Amino acid sequence: MLNDKIIIHGAREHNLKNIDLTIPKNKLVVVTGLSGSGKSSLAFNTLYAEGQRRYVESLSSYARQFLGQMDKPDVDSIDGLSPAISIDQKTTSKNPRSTVGTVTEINDYLRLLWARAGEPICPNDGTKITSQSVDQITDQVLELPERTKLQVVAPIIKQKKGQHKKAFEHIQKQGYVRLLVDGEQCDVAEALELELDKNKKHDVSIIVDRIVVKDGIRSRLFDSIETALKMSEGYVNIDVIGKEMLIFSEHNACPICGFTVGELEPRLFSFNAPFGACEDCDGLGSKLEVDYDLVVPDGTKTLAEGAIEPWNPISSNYYPEMLRQFAEQFRISMDKPFKKLTKRQQDLVLNGADKPFHFHYESDFGRVKDVETVFEGVMTNIKRRYHETNSEFTREQMRKYMTELTCQTCHGSRLNRQALSVKIDGKNIAEVSDYSIFNTFDFFNQVTLPEKEMTIAKPILKEVKDRLDFLINVGLDYLTLSRSAGTLSGGEAQRIRLATQIGSNLSGVLYILDEPSIGLHQRDNDRLIGSLKQMRDLGNTLIVVEHDEDTMNSADYLIDMGPAAGIDGGYVMAAGTPKEVKNNPESLTGQYLSGKKQIEVPKERRLGNGEIISLEGASENNLKDVNVDFKLGTFTAVTGVSGSGKSTLVNTVLKRALAQKLNNNREKPGKFKEITGYNNIEKLINIDQSPIGRTPRSNPATYTSVFDDIRDLFAKTNEAKLRGYQKGRFSFNVKGGRCENCRGDGIIRIEMNFLPDVYVPCEVCHGTRYNSETLEVKYKEKNISEVLDMTIKESLEFFDNIPKIKRKLQTIEDVGLGYVKLGQSATTLSGGEAQRMKLASELYKKSSGKNLYILDEPTTGLHTDDINRLLAVLQRLVDQGNTVLVIEHNLDVIKNADQLVDLGPEGGEGGGTIVALGTPEEVAQNAESYTGFYLKKYLNQN
Repeated sequence: MLNDKIIIHGAREHNLKNIDLTIPKNKLVVVTGLSGSGKSSLAFNTLYAEGQRRYVESLSSYARQFLGQMDKPDVDSIDGLSPAISIDQKTTSKNPRSTVGTVTEINDYLRLLWARAGEPICPNDGTKITSQSVDQITDQVLELPERTKLQVVAPIIKQKKGQHKKAFEHIQKQGYVRLLVDGEQCDVAEALELELDKNKKHDVSIIVDRIVVKDGIRSRLFDSIETALKMSEGYVNIDVIGKEMLIFSEHNACPICGFTVGELEPRLFSFNAPFGACEDCDGLGSKLEVDYDLVVPDGTKTLAEGAIEPWNPISSNYYPEMLRQFAEQFRISMDKPFKKLTKRQQDLVLNGADKPFHFHYESDFGRVKDVETVFEGVMTNIKRRYHETNSEFTREQMRKYMTELTCQTCHGSRLNRQALSVKIDGKNIAEVSDYSIFNTFDFFNQVTLPEKEMTIAKPILKEVKDRLDFLINVGLDYLTLSRSAGTLSGGEAQRIRLATQIGSNLSGVLYILDEPSIGLHQRDNDRLIGSLKQMRDLGNTLIVVEHDEDTMNSADYLIDMGPAAGIDGGYVMAAGTPKEVKNNPESLTGQYLSGKKQIEVPKERRLGNGEIISLEGASENNLKDVNVDFKLGTFTAVTGVSGSGKSTLVNTVLKRALAQKLNNNREKPGKFKEITGYNNIEKLINIDQSPIGRTPRSNPATYTSVFDDIRDLFAKTNEAKLRGYQKGRFSFNVKGGRCENCRGDGIIRIEMNFLPDVYVPCEVCHGTRYNSETLEVKYKEKNISEVLDMTIKESLEFFDNIPKIKRKLQTIEDVGLGYVKLGQSATTLSGGEAQRMKLASELYKKSSGKNLYILDEPTTGLHTDDINRLLAVLQRLVDQGNTVLVIEHNLDVIKNADQLVDLGPEGGEGGGTIVALGTPEEVAQNAESYTGFYLKKYLNQN
C-alpha cells in the first residue's frame, strides 16, 4: 500500500497546523502558496529532514558520531518515505578554484581525455612532440630506402652562447673525430681552432656513426642510436645525406628547441595540482595587481591637482613632496593633464626610474634630510607596501588601488605551458573549457581522432557528452566550463546540481527542489520541466517548491498551502491535479491559475520625465558594444534569455559606473566608453539579494532601525523611569540589560572538538536574551523579548497608535514580509526576503524623487499574489518621481513595466546585443524577441 504514496500525519513543524497529507509517489509534485505559508516547512523541514534523519540512523554508531545528532521534525508519523536528496538554492562553493567544470565533474573526464588522446605540440615552433624508444627509432630509420647514406648524430649543445672550447676538448678525450658545428661538418681538431662568436648562439653535435641502410645493420644502428641518446640526454638526429634531418627524442620533448612536456597524465591538466597549475598565479587565472584606473581615476587632472590618487596629501606630505622634486629633476610638468604627458613620463611616474635623484625633505620630527635615492614609482610603491607591511591599516589602504587582473602568463587559462601544449583536434583543454556548453557539446560531437586514440576516447567522450547534454536540457547551455562557481546565481547552481543528479540515473529517490526555475527565461522552462519529468520517469518522486505557472500546470499533483503567511498559514488549502486545484474556490493559487484573478496591465505607460542616463559602448563579457538610453522617471525592466548579458549590463557596467561617479566607489565597472546623464539622479540605491546581516544578532528590527524606536518606547514606560533604565538597557548587544550568561545570544554554543558545535538554549534566560530585571519592564503587557517574537503583522496591530513605528512596519508588510518575526535572525532569511527587507527599509525614508533603484530579480520566492503587492510598492516609488530598474524574467512584472530593454537573442556568445527596446506592447510585436513572443499571451489575457 505504501509503495505508491507518502502519508504524513500531524505535521506541526514551524507554522504547520497539525496537517495530514497523502502525496503520490513516482510523480512530479509541486508545492505552492504565498511566501511564508509553510511550503518549505512541509517540503524541507519535515519531509527532507525526516528522510535524512532516518538515513543517518541506519548507519553504524561509529559513522553517526561524525554526522552529529539530527533532530526529529515535529510530526506524528510519515509512512512510505524514500531516501531523500535536497537540491536547494544554496550556491555552490565560493572557492576561487571551483568552476562549473569541477562542480559537474566534467573536468575529471576532460583531464583523462587529454592525457590519453591528446597530442603535444611545441608552442615555440609547432613541432609535434613524441616520445620514442630506441627500438621505435631504429625501426623508423630502417624504413628508409636501401643504400641510403646517413649519420647518427648526438646534439649535445642546442642554441647556447659561448665558444665551447671545453666541450670540444671533452669530445676529443672520448675518442670522437667528427662534429657538426652550426650545421657545418668538421674534425674535432679543426673545431678546437675555431674562434666562435661568444655572443652568438651555437649548435654542436657529435657524429656517432656513419651507416648505409642495408640488411644486417640493425644491431649496429641500434647501438649507435642508444649511444647518441645517452650522450645528448635523450635526443638523437639522423642526418640523411642529401635530405632533411630526422629528429627523435625518447622524452615528450621538442626535438628542435627541447621544450619538454613530460609524461601525459591527468594531473598535468589540473589547475588545482602543482603539476599542471600556472606557476605565476598558482592556478587561479588572476592575480592581485595595482590597477592603473584606480591609481589615476581622472587623467584630465595634473600632478599638481592630485592626478595620482594614492599620493594625495592626507596626513603626510612625504610622497607628494617626493613626486614634486622627482618631476622637477626629470623635467616632468606638474601642470599638464596626466594623460597628455608622454608615455615615457607617465611610465617614470608610475613605475619609477633606475637613475637616482636628489631628495631634500623634512621628517615628521622636524629633521631635515638630504638623500640620493631611486624613485620606485607609484605602482611599484603600492605593490611593495602591500606585500611588505605588517600594518593591517596600510594593507587595507593599498588594497584600494589593486584589482584582480587576468594573469599575464597563462592569460586566465590557469594552466602551465606544458598542459596548454597538448591538443585534441587543434584545441587545448583551456580553449574547449572557454567555449559555451552548447559549443563544447558541438566540438565533441565533431571531434576527429586517429583510430587508436578514438578507441581509447570513445567511453570518455560518451560520459562528457551525456553530462553536457543534461546541462543543456536544464537551460545552462550559455555557461562555460571555466566559469567560476562563485559567480553562479542560486538558480544556476541548483540546476547544475539537478543536471548532476539526472546523470546519476538513480531510481526510487525522493528529490526535493527549491524553485529550480529561478533565473530562467520562459523559453528555457520547457527544457527544465522535461528534465524533471525525465527524473520522474526513472522511478523517482519529485517534490518541487515552485511559483512558476508552467511548472504548476505540468505537475502530476499540486499542493497549495495557505491561506496566508506566517501564523495565518500552515494549512493545506487544496491538493490534487492542477485542474482540481483550479476549480477549488479555497485556493488562491487556483484562482490565479484559472484566470479568475490576475495581475492587471497598467492602463497607460509612463514616458518618463524627459531625462535619460545614456550608456555607450558597453563591451564587458559577452556585451557587443551596446549603446542604451535608460529613461528616468519610469519603471524599466531589463529582460532576455539566461546568459544574454542582463546582469553584466546592469550590475557590472551601469551600477558600478554610476556608483563610481556618484559615490566615489572604487569598484571597477565593466568595459564601456562613456556614461552621461548621471547628474539627473541624486542617489543610486542598489537592492540586491545579499544578506542583511551576517550574524544571528542582526534581524529585521535592527536592520530597519525600528528597534531603536521600540527601545525608546520601553525606556519611556513608568517602570523603566522608576528603575532608571535608559534606552541601552533594552539592547541585547551591550552589557546592562542582556543576559550575561549567553551575552545576548539566547543560545549557548558548546564546542565538540572534532564533532559539529552544538547549540542549546541558555538555561539562565531560556532563549529570551535578556536578564530577568529587564524583562519585568512591560509595554501593553509585553516585555521586550515578547515583542521581538511577534510577526510584523502582529506588531503592526500592537503598535497601531505609535505612528513612527507603524510607518516602518507597514513598509515591511507592504513588500509581503508580514509573516517574518521582528527578532528573526537575519541568517535565516532567504535572498529574496533579504532583498525585500532592503526595499522596505528604503521605502520609509523620505525620498527626493530623484533616486534610481536597481533590483535583481525581486520576484525570487514570491507567489503571484505577493508579486501583485510588490508591484504596487515599485509603482509607488516611480509615482514619486524615482526611477526603478529591474532585471527580471517574470512576465507579470515585465508586462507592468513602462519600458523594456530586451537583450539576446541567445545566451553566452550568441547574446550581448539589444534585440528590442520600447513598451511591452512594442516588444511583443518584435518577431526577433523571445521575451516578446511569451509576453504577447500575457498582454492578450487582459
